Amino acid sequence: MSLPAGAGNRIVTSGYAGTWADLPPWPELPRASAVLAVDNTTAVRAVWQHATDGDRETLITSDRRVDPTQAAQFRAGGLATVTQDTTSGADPDHDAAVGRLWLLTSGSTGRPKQVAHTLDSLTTVTGGQPPRTWLCPYTTGAYAWWQVVTLSLTVPGQDIVFLEPGQLDSWPQLALEHGVTAASGTPTFWRQAMWRSGDIISRLPLEQVTLGGEPVDQGILDRLREAFPAARISWIYASSEAGAAIAVHDGRAGFPRSWLDRQTPDRPLLSVEDDELVIASPHAAHGMPAAIHTGDRVELSDDRVAIVGRIASDEINVGGSKASGSSVRRRLLDHPDVVWAAVRGRKAPLVGQVVVADVVLADDAAATTGDLTSWCAEELPDYSVPRRLRVLPEIPIKESLKSDV
Repeated sequence: MSLPAGAGNRIVTSGYAGTWADLPPWPELPRASAVLAVDNTTAVRAVWQHATDGDRETLITSDRRVDPTQAAQFRAGGLATVTQDTTSGADPDHDAAVGRLWLLTSGSTGRPKQVAHTLDSLTTVTGGQPPRTWLCPYTTGAYAWWQVVTLSLTVPGQDIVFLEPGQLDSWPQLALEHGVTAASGTPTFWRQAMWRSGDIISRLPLEQVTLGGEPVDQGILDRLREAFPAARISWIYASSEAGAAIAVHDGRAGFPRSWLDRQTPDRPLLSVEDDELVIASPHAAHGMPAAIHTGDRVELSDDRVAIVGRIASDEINVGGSKASGSSVRRRLLDHPDVVWAAVRGRKAPLVGQVVVADVVLADDAAATTGDLTSWCAEELPDYSVPRRLRVLPEIPIKESLKSDV
């Protein structure tokens, strides 16, 4: 079997620095296996084993995402569970589904589910690219992680520096040391970095800045443009189920309304039903319906479609009036002293719910919670004004790089 085109690309993990082709082999990895990786070194070895031996069925995820019950479910489904030191066997009569790669969904609505892909369905960038050294901070095995991995596997000149969860606070210095020129992360990831490490961030020679995984607002795009005036700044909408569906490079939040219902060969078909984004995608996971209801709420303007948040959590019913959590959040983020904000509904007598918010303020902030409440009241209807504002000392960020609170 010929080696992948990116075999000579360099990868750097906490325990390895070398090319894909020079990774130490994994002796006796079962043909059908769920690799519960303790770090990115373990994970990339499993990736290389799958990519160079097509007779395999593989799931790769962080060991921190899998509890004993789910590990047992993997084995019941025919996947041996493999850690750095142990292998627990599966049904010996299970025939590996040749080439199948399993991903876990985010688990935002319960236990993560398995969705089926292949290297081909995960590879969405195939043309020539400028040589770059990518920073990959994503959770091992997540869809966004695979997007960076498959780029490096298939396109020459695409090196990767992987981050472990414990390196999130120190990544700007690590990126500087390794000559990182392209980085991908969530809006929360970028907000935290610019808040805590702005002096180092400004020294990074970034040519490509990518955002995804959360709603992308104009404020964070403008801040990144100011920090990296020479970089291409892109935001991506993708999921394990729908694959990579939207890529926007014009520096504006949302995507052009003209893209809705546009029939283009080999590209996703985007539509809106009852304010929900619906995607029919050639990059979708195997077995998905032709039209995937994403659960993401959109807002339409004359020329733009903005993805603002999850339908299940964005609408807050305050005594029969519908407050939009995303609208409140945008208003808070417009305040010059606010570096991060989260908005949600809280149960309340008589009205059912009230709007509450958490914020993180700039180090030199002068605003009080009363000031922020007044700021919201200037633009928002009374039922949307937060009834409680809590100031947090740090931006809460999970291993997923999101800040669900």
